[in-house]
Amino acid sequence: MPDYEPLSIASVCNVNSSILPPGQTIPTGSQEYYGLPFFIGDGQGKVAGFGDTIRMDPVSISVGAQTRYLIFAHRLLDSVIMQGGTPVGLPCADYVFTFEDGTQDRVSIRDRFELTVIPTQWGQLPMLALPETKNNLYPRYEGPFAGTGYRECDFNQPYPNDFYLWYWSNPKPDVTLTEIRVEPTGPRFYIGGITQSFLAELPMTRVCRKAVKIVLAPGDADLLGNLEIEVDRGVNTYPYSLPTQSLQSYLQSTYKGWGEAENPNASPFYAEIAANPSATVTIKHEDQDLGSFNWGRLEEEKTAETASGAKVELVFAGRNWVKTKIVDADTGQPVPCRLNFRTAEAIPFQPHGHPQHIYSNLANWNLDVGGDVRLGNNSYGYNEGTCEGWLPRGELVVDVAQGYEYQPLRQVVQIADGQQELTLQLKRMVDMKAERFFSGDTHVHFLSTSGGHLEAAGEGLSVVNLLMAQWGANFSNYEDFSGEPSVDRRKNTIVYASQENRQHMLGHLSLLGLKEKVMPWGTDGPGEGFMGGNLETTLCHWADECKAKGGTVILPHFPMPNVEPPALIATDRGDAVEFLFFSDYCHQEYYRYLNCGYKLGLVGGTDKMDSQTPVGMYRTYVHVPDSEEFNYDNWVKNIKLGRTFQSSGPLLWFSVEGEPIGSTIDLPPSGGTVDVMARVKSIFPVQCLQIVVNGEVVQQVEEPQPVNEISIDCQIHISKHSWIAARTAGPNYSYIPTFDGSKRGIMAHTSPIYIAVGGDWWMFDNDTAQYMLTLCSGGIEYIRTRAHQWPKETVTHHHGNLDHQEYLEQPFQEAIQAIHQRMHKLGIPH
Repeated sequence: MPDYEPLSIASVCNVNSSILPPGQTIPTGSQEYYGLPFFIGDGQGKVAGFGDTIRMDPVSISVGAQTRYLIFAHRLLDSVIMQGGTPVGLPCADYVFTFEDGTQDRVSIRDRFELTVIPTQWGQLPMLALPETKNNLYPRYEGPFAGTGYRECDFNQPYPNDFYLWYWSNPKPDVTLTEIRVEPTGPRFYIGGITQSFLAELPMTRVCRKAVKIVLAPGDADLLGNLEIEVDRGVNTYPYSLPTQSLQSYLQSTYKGWGEAENPNASPFYAEIAANPSATVTIKHEDQDLGSFNWGRLEEEKTAETASGAKVELVFAGRNWVKTKIVDADTGQPVPCRLNFRTAEAIPFQPHGHPQHIYSNLANWNLDVGGDVRLGNNSYGYNEGTCEGWLPRGELVVDVAQGYEYQPLRQVVQIADGQQELTLQLKRMVDMKAERFFSGDTHVHFLSTSGGHLEAAGEGLSVVNLLMAQWGANFSNYEDFSGEPSVDRRKNTIVYASQENRQHMLGHLSLLGLKEKVMPWGTDGPGEGFMGGNLETTLCHWADECKAKGGTVILPHFPMPNVEPPALIATDRGDAVEFLFFSDYCHQEYYRYLNCGYKLGLVGGTDKMDSQTPVGMYRTYVHVPDSEEFNYDNWVKNIKLGRTFQSSGPLLWFSVEGEPIGSTIDLPPSGGTVDVMARVKSIFPVQCLQIVVNGEVVQQVEEPQPVNEISIDCQIHISKHSWIAARTAGPNYSYIPTFDGSKRGIMAHTSPIYIAVGGDWWMFDNDTAQYMLTLCSGGIEYIRTRAHQWPKETVTHHHGNLDHQEYLEQPFQEAIQAIHQRMHKLGIPH
């Protein structure tokens, strides 16, 4: 005997699609709803219609079987609930179930209970029936652009196309049911099909989801990407690959609090499933069937193996709703942070309000950025020191971080049956604020102001510079601009909404601390300006307006795009340059300008535009002297003075002759020996600490194994004008990988301390001067021959100058003249 079997209603079918509104049809013949077989109508287009104007006489449908449930696919045609006056629960019919022993079970079929109309308005589904279309997943990798926001939800509650499914639970499953009598009582409706269930399970499951871990057969283990799961009599989440390293390796990793490598292969993986015991779960990869198993047997035995050799494990030991506190180990005060909760199998249990997988582990540039961050396999939720939600009973693996001054916490804790509170302790490694170093991110996009405060607190930052920008036809964060800092005194954070102005060839410019906007934000075509747009201005003009409006000029992701940066530097329009990833090229470009005599402080920013980048991952530590109050104005003032170091984890202390970063030290014409102190302390192990003079490493401590602290105390002889900086990274200052989306790397680098020998500090490098001149000349050529422009008689420009060409070229000509003047002063022909 089959477990489910359609019951024939052909003898009572009397209406067809003509009873429906124009354009609607009734399906016919064999159908499957919720994995259950139905046969709709008589197979010829007719169904059983009842009620006013159709049929008011009772009709009997023969059964003659011992069933446990009957599932009706039916639909109401007339309802005036939304028009007022008609009460919810208006009877439409009685379904009378007659048994062989002569007893009956009479059930009233009511509007908004067992059925209702199709289509119905939002929020008006029946309370005891389900649409014939079950809850489903959105297509994982494709779909209409207009559905982008819906796609973030992962799954969808559909509305019915044709029927509502209502099931009758048989009170006498051991007694033969002889017939069903349908007694209409008013509004029109029809029955499309009835299916019998002979199983002791609810036809549509009411159980909640449980996680399964699946390891594919050896021959399938190297398949790439994600799999697909199909559950015929239930629902499932997307499958997600699980990491391959052991729990012990994960706990011992040096990346505690900072993620884990993603597994590019499809196996092992997990999915969450809610299904009937009779359900079949099928595993697929690009439409190839990789095996299937029975859900009920897995629930009984906890493990299963498919015919293809895939091993399946049920991962469910119960769950508790738990309130979690994260506190300072010494003070007991709440610590804002970000955290990841998971089982020993790496199945996530993020706090309520945070996704288990941010944007389904897909890239999310400018999509739902804020409140969470993903580092490789791990999604982290930001919080203010408290959170709550479901946690698994038994082993819970916690992974918690708060910036670079607290030791990250990665450990296993036990959640006992009935436990509803959990306290985690973070140990502070160092307090940089107590030493008057205040950290900030110079370069953030797409967060809200409130999101900036939350994430800043969770990463131990004092300042977030949230930058408005133009991206083609899109303008971001316009609503956040206020012309003043947003100060959250409870979190001790500052968010300043300002601007990054951008041009795809000449370069980008971060304008911090603006009191008024600097227009336009982008220029000269995609991807920064409008399609077919003109070159309206230059970076140097933006810099001039920025400073006139109280702002600070940063050259972001230095030196790229690399055309106009030399003009900014030669004319002293740039206040600092920004690193946002580990790059030999960026280092050499920075050193090039220092060696040519341009004092440039170094800052760290992230250019955060998605949820794969923690705010402040590359950050700026700014020293604000004791005599100055910490506020935004003093923070950027000290950036201009070069009192900074940039870090993606390691913390640096550096002085020459006891003088701090950014200082200028005077030596006599004969030069002399200076005492140099450098120290690094880091939550991430590093392997070297170097002292760099004029771009060359002159002192280094290289550890044979990664360590968390290194110190240098040395003397260096200086015979000419010089600059000195300290830096740290991997062996011989090499790249240390990270799990953020851009794999930026772990490093730290100070701004220079300058050594003047026999007079005012100066340096000059002719090769760099020629390099700068070449780029400035290239900028002029670009303006003259490639940049888009409207005919001059058809346009009035924002600057009001009559000669727009001269306006655009002016800063490049000023830079060339400034470089020539320096060369002339030194007697160098040009």
